[in-house]
Amino acid sequence: MISKVLIIGACGQIGSELTYKLRLQNGADNVIASDINEGNFELVNSGPFEVIDAKNFNQIKNCVEKHNIDTIYLMAALLSAKAEQYPKKAWDLNMTSLFNVLDLAKDKLINKVFWPSSIAVFGSTTPKIKTPQQTIMEPTTVYGITKQAGEHWCKYYHENYDVDVRSIRYPGIISWKTLPGGGTTDYAIEIFHKAITDKKYECYIAEDTELPMMFMDDAVNAAINIMNADRVSIKIRSSYNLAAIGFTPKQIAESIKKHIPEFEITYNPDFRQKIAASWPQSIDDSKARQDWNWNHDFDLEDITKEMLMQLSNLHSVS
Repeated sequence: MISKVLIIGACGQIGSELTYKLRLQNGADNVIASDINEGNFELVNSGPFEVIDAKNFNQIKNCVEKHNIDTIYLMAALLSAKAEQYPKKAWDLNMTSLFNVLDLAKDKLINKVFWPSSIAVFGSTTPKIKTPQQTIMEPTTVYGITKQAGEHWCKYYHENYDVDVRSIRYPGIISWKTLPGGGTTDYAIEIFHKAITDKKYECYIAEDTELPMMFMDDAVNAAINIMNADRVSIKIRSSYNLAAIGFTPKQIAESIKKHIPEFEITYNPDFRQKIAASWPQSIDDSKARQDWNWNHDFDLEDITKEMLMQLSNLHSVS
């Protein structure tokens, strides 16, 4: 029997593509999408949709009971750059929503929880190269603080209430389907849009700042794969390191120039540079690859080709 899934924050960058993928695999009626408003017309009309405030426990509980939900993917969050502008709002959303879902699992109203963490849990004191699974975590951003605290609560609820919660630390995510959503790594999406429309881009990250990145298809597959893994194979209940590739703004620009030779990039680092500089350059995700057979499919050249092709169609450029 296919379990009923609720995705909270389904209109967001990862949430929207996760919704489409799960509906394709499980059937649209078995995947309930939800968000605080009906902001994505195409997604809202692709299957069952509920308006839910992730901070409202009763709204989530009522939806779980109404649809007989077994599994929740909690994708609602205020991301890194936005969270710096609205710290208390970010703490309230990111933490209250997690407690709501963990408490539903503690009370046995649902069986499984997916909650994404982030490389933002790391900080300037963390080893930058091949950051280990277990290491120093002194986050310097509001977003990172919420994610680090959330990881501890996930582990606590598993150890004390036997909650089957699973988590991965996402790097920067690149996608052509949704617009940037306020993350520090969103330059790696904006740059492709500007390459198509303007043939130039002013980057808010310094040219030699390397960050871990991942194509959206890999990010979605990672969430689904860890949730489909046998419970006994999930050894880490805080959050798994996850990696695919890493590159600098200069390297991504060079990759674009192979396809658009006239493309030009300039650099004007802003407050997001300080955030990026506090994060790792590369991640050791050997535990995820060992425990639940994680593997990525897209390298930088694959990503560049796919982004330029899809965005050319989107912007109607021949």
